[in-house]
Amino acid sequence: QRAQGCLLDTSAASAQSDRAAPGSHIGRRGRTRSRACARGGGRHTDRGHEDGAARRHRAALGGPPMASSVNLYDNIYGDFASVAEATVRRETYGEDMGQSSWLTAEEWLRFADQLGIDANTNVLEVGSGSGGPAVYLAAARGCRLTGVDINEHGVRNAALLADGRGLSDRVEFRAVDASKPLPFPEGRFDVVVSNDAICHIRDRGDVLRDWSRVLRPGGQVLFTDALVLTGIMSHDEIATRSSIGFYLFVPPGENERLLREAGFEIVSVEDVTANAATVAGRWHDARERQRDVLVTREGQANFDGLQKFLSCVHTVSEQRRLSRFAYLAQKPV
Repeated sequence: QRAQGCLLDTSAASAQSDRAAPGSHIGRRGRTRSRACARGGGRHTDRGHEDGAARRHRAALGGPPMASSVNLYDNIYGDFASVAEATVRRETYGEDMGQSSWLTAEEWLRFADQLGIDANTNVLEVGSGSGGPAVYLAAARGCRLTGVDINEHGVRNAALLADGRGLSDRVEFRAVDASKPLPFPEGRFDVVVSNDAICHIRDRGDVLRDWSRVLRPGGQVLFTDALVLTGIMSHDEIATRSSIGFYLFVPPGENERLLREAGFEIVSVEDVTANAATVAGRWHDARERQRDVLVTREGQANFDGLQKFLSCVHTVSEQRRLSRFAYLAQKPV
């Protein structure tokens, strides 16, 4: 397989508000952390473990093992209900939807309003992760929702969340590799949403065409991409930013080009980098306050690797060298 267009494939790599939240350790020491991110060395380079999704993506592309990868998703999905993880989410996001991205509840509901999601809307979420945002949206807007994700820990956790909230009749989750044709008929959904997940999915042009296939005429798609290159980044920064799995970096305008080629009409493109910078800083600091518990569970090398990853996300996003955009498009009637 090959990456689409000018996408930068990091599957074999060695390895976002204008300021951080009040009290953010990264915000106060941004200059120091920026140098650490750029160096890509020091005590944070211990080898971690690729999660299952990263291994499958790498294997599909025929690439070698990642030289310095750390495990984020298996850890947070597998220990989702623990006091430590719940505390980290609450301190990171304020309102805990069970998310593990740069998405806040306020932003999520704003996206839903842009899409006109209500009780009559049939939604597909690609990259549903833990299922928290999907369940939250179904409860808040009354919609029907199907979530797909490649991580089986996330899918199991999502099903438990839906059942616990009494929403299993309206919300379902499936373990699906979203880089391949989706197991749904043409015109099944009114809306396709994807939060900070498209950067993990290869063959983006084909993927967008498949999203169009499963949308009804006039249906809408909204996705965020936090890996749009808008400044100079070193190879060490790219390796650190992609250390938790398979990633694709894109130049400005590439997502718009691929959407048009897939037959979509672009409605809006919004710069939402601020959330990535703020969330990354808060997430790093919240994890630091749970250091002892998390190190016991994750191991020192993995903990340090994730802290370095979050520091790097904060730095390059705050400096707008790597940006996050929300793309809203419509399938022609």
